[in-house]
Amino acid sequence: MNTEFSYTVEKTDGAARLGMISMPRGAVRTPAFMPVGTAATVKAMYPEQVKSLGADIVLGNVYHLMLRPGAERVAALGGLHKFMNWPYPILTDSGGFQVMSLAQLRKLDENGVVFQSHIDGSRHVLTPERSMEIQDLLGSDIQMQFDECIKLPAADDEVERAMRLSLRWAERSRKAFRDEPGRAIFGIVQGGGAPALRIESAKALADMEFNGYAVGGLAVGEPQAVMLNMIETTLPHLPREKPRYLMGVGSPDDLLESVRRGIDMFDCVMPTRAGRHGLSYTRYGRVNLRNARWAEDPRPLDQKSNCPAARDYSRAYLHHLVKAGEILGMMLLTWANLSYYQDLMAGMRQGIREGAFEEFYAQTKADWLRGEQDAADK
Repeated sequence: MNTEFSYTVEKTDGAARLGMISMPRGAVRTPAFMPVGTAATVKAMYPEQVKSLGADIVLGNVYHLMLRPGAERVAALGGLHKFMNWPYPILTDSGGFQVMSLAQLRKLDENGVVFQSHIDGSRHVLTPERSMEIQDLLGSDIQMQFDECIKLPAADDEVERAMRLSLRWAERSRKAFRDEPGRAIFGIVQGGGAPALRIESAKALADMEFNGYAVGGLAVGEPQAVMLNMIETTLPHLPREKPRYLMGVGSPDDLLESVRRGIDMFDCVMPTRAGRHGLSYTRYGRVNLRNARWAEDPRPLDQKSNCPAARDYSRAYLHHLVKAGEILGMMLLTWANLSYYQDLMAGMRQGIREGAFEEFYAQTKADWLRGEQDAADK
């Protein structure tokens, strides 16, 4: 068992990177997709299911866990891994994004953010120091600096203000981080859609010597082309020997395009949220099971899938479950979606390993297009 946090780039194919993050609780194969376990659960999934699909790591959220059940309570019960029965690596985000998007009556200043809970209106203070304290109480393996994430598009002066504040908070987060063997802290690059700000942020964070680096503040309203341009702008200024994490992203196409540009890690609620709302992601593109066209279709989502949810249930049955509001429909589609996301990551890793990433990229795009054409013909 590796007692230190380390990252190794094992092979590259163009800008795409095959790697391995090693930690005491296990290795994370990259490129990696982290299922989101916001409130100490990947919604509609058993932990053993999540692991069996190929997930090496999941994400927990500071904002939600500090409000309910409380970080101190989780710590008293043995930490987040024991609490949620997930003995493998966990990354916790800092809570900054949710404070900005969910909290009521928030007030931000240099020290941090004062906000009211969206659950019961209770008052809380979140600072870089408190965010790191909460993550320490939870016992996560990878911890994120506290930052300010703003929605795009935004005025240039607002983007610059948030980026510089996030850099100052990065220094405070780095200082407050309790550096133990095997535990890591990642910095977060901000700067909106402004290349100069992204470069400045990346260079400043690189000088702080974090264990890894995230590209944050994207997939928050901007077109995909802007996101990809910011990735291309940012990555050359981050250390090549450290993992690169694109936060909150995204669709299968976002993942494919971002790995092609050198991203190593992702998280997103998309596959689980879509599954709860009747939408499935497959190797042949998206399938909206709410649509009446599937009501008499005996085919499974993907007869070649290793996932029983995608292979053994007809589209007609899944359509029925969705329309009837049955919990089983949410469970099966979440299962199928997370399976597809992990299969997509495994396919990209294999493509890089074999020096055939571009072939995998082209075939994946062709399969999605063929599926869209098939759906249009129904």
